[in-house]
Amino acid sequence: METIRELLAQHEEAYRLRDPRALTDHYTQGAAVSSPMFPQANGRDAIETSYAKLFRVFPDWTITFGEPCIGDGRAMVICRVKGTQQGEFMGLPGTGRKLEFDCVLSFEFKDGLIARERRIYDFTGLLIQLGVLKGKPAL
Repeated sequence: METIRELLAQHEEAYRLRDPRALTDHYTQGAAVSSPMFPQANGRDAIETSYAKLFRVFPDWTITFGEPCIGDGRAMVICRVKGTQQGEFMGLPGTGRKLEFDCVLSFEFKDGLIARERRIYDFTGLLIQLGVLKGKPAL
């Protein structure tokens, strides 16, 4: 459990540094990452590419991890994400729009590394914040 806690702390720090290689080092060779924002990334090369794209689109991407819930080789973390769209995203050129949302990261571990990661968040809300979609406030 402490090993997972330490790896997650290192992962959050690599996010803070916006370092695709350091982030990718936390995954097994055959790891898979699924996210609404980018296509599923299978294997370290694809995972590193997805992080590099993320930081090109949102160069000030910030993610703050909450206290992880850890058990049986798995962990879930509630996070707060902030960023500014500077690069092209879904065909939309950089707008300078800011986004902010909560997400849940679900991890499965193997041999002390991340074997699978699933990112869960309100993707429609994110698209509204970026101006890709228009929405009306709820009653």
